[in-house]
Amino acid sequence: MKPFITILLSTLSTTSWAAPNAELWPFWNRSATTQSLTVSHQAWQQLLDRYLMTQGENTLFDYAAVTHADQQSLSRYIQGLSTLDPRQLTKSQQYAYWVNLYNALTVQLILENYPISSIKKLGGWLSFGPWDQELLTIQGQNISLNDIEHRILRPIWRDPRTHYAVNCASLGCPNLQSEAFTAHNSEYLLERAAHTFINSNKGARQSEDQWVISSIYDWFIEDFGSKRALIQHLSTYRPELKDYHGELRYEYNWQLNDKKR
Repeated sequence: MKPFITILLSTLSTTSWAAPNAELWPFWNRSATTQSLTVSHQAWQQLLDRYLMTQGENTLFDYAAVTHADQQSLSRYIQGLSTLDPRQLTKSQQYAYWVNLYNALTVQLILENYPISSIKKLGGWLSFGPWDQELLTIQGQNISLNDIEHRILRPIWRDPRTHYAVNCASLGCPNLQSEAFTAHNSEYLLERAAHTFINSNKGARQSEDQWVISSIYDWFIEDFGSKRALIQHLSTYRPELKDYHGELRYEYNWQLNDKKR
């Protein structure tokens, strides 16, 4: 008989892979029809300019080099976003707001706990990462990373390319974009991110006569539709997949997207 702790950990390792469903949080499903507020993402852009770098097919974040002043700047940026009411923004502003907030919060979590080997190490002993932690309050509502991704972004916009926009600080994840999302560049960044990821080895690669693709496409298949619809999505950016009818294998690398010194 296995020891209890081994059984418990085995159970956690299998059940934790079930990705949350997209379940709308109605409170946030409201937006302005015309732009009356301006949201600055300049502080986030400055951090990306200073600490994000390309290495092979990955963009890596130089967590060890982030100064105390820049950590404070990141905290002020996040705090500033939390004081806004995103429901008063247009839909295009909202999308940029939530994506940037998600990515900034993730970087902040890593910095607060650095050095670590993987974001999965955060969140407590019985947790698979920090995604359910309530990290800030916006308009009286406690917000977690899972809330942003699965209760706001996915169900409101219903755009599978969102999975290429939010970054979980892991090498297997679509790259953290080098540009902050804005109301004007989101479509461009989503298309660029989709094309880059699907044409990378971590997105899709051929191993003999079988395609190995990111586990994202397994965890969130509901966002892409049937297997055939998924293949059509992938082939939009990688045409050689268009006529593939074989089995798919899934892989993911949870190693931190850290620049090694």
